[in-house]
Amino acid sequence: MKIHSHQDQAAGWPSSGRHIMAQADSDSIVVYQAYRPSIADFAVQHQRFGGDFSFNRMSWIKPNFLWMMYRSGWAAKEGQERILAIRLKLPFFDKLLRQAVVSSFDASRHASHEVWKAAVAGSEVRLQWDPDHDPQGKPLERRAVQLGLRGGMLQRFGGDELLTVHDITGFVHKQRQCLESEPERLMVPVEKIYRPADLPAAQSIGID
Repeated sequence: MKIHSHQDQAAGWPSSGRHIMAQADSDSIVVYQAYRPSIADFAVQHQRFGGDFSFNRMSWIKPNFLWMMYRSGWAAKEGQERILAIRLKLPFFDKLLRQAVVSSFDASRHASHEVWKAAVAGSEVRLQWDPDHDPQGKPLERRAVQLGLRGGMLQRFGGDELLTVHDITGFVHKQRQCLESEPERLMVPVEKIYRPADLPAAQSIGID
């Protein structure tokens, strides 16, 4: 995982709009999840998900590190004490975007509320845009994306489409301490705007 100064990176990030901020290369993309220790230990040891992890419920992935930090309280919330950086195959992530249905009705993208409800019911990928947050937890005008997976897509995410699982909890704890004492020295993963090659898919989910 490549890291760099938050202060330097934030100066070049968009201040508003719907963007997928992520660490990606030509083959893969990193997403984050927070779990209790038993799930995290199994995933790191076996480099796949299993054990106490449930494949029968929706699981949300976040490509934006600071959104994950806001959601987990920098690994301080119960049940979210361990932070995993999960590297996925890029074609799979792009497929998730193509199949995603937004979590709230948008008349510009669906002919009717009933059509949207049917799309949600039939899709294994849910997409939600939420306010992004700064390191202190302040909401920003920029929107961050998270993807909810279930069914076959969740099975694929937890196994064949997963490249590596790294426990970055130690890094998170160190940066949380830095945030409290020397926020100007905060380090975060290197993230840039990720634009999927499939333009119609990007437009269908509202990427700016």
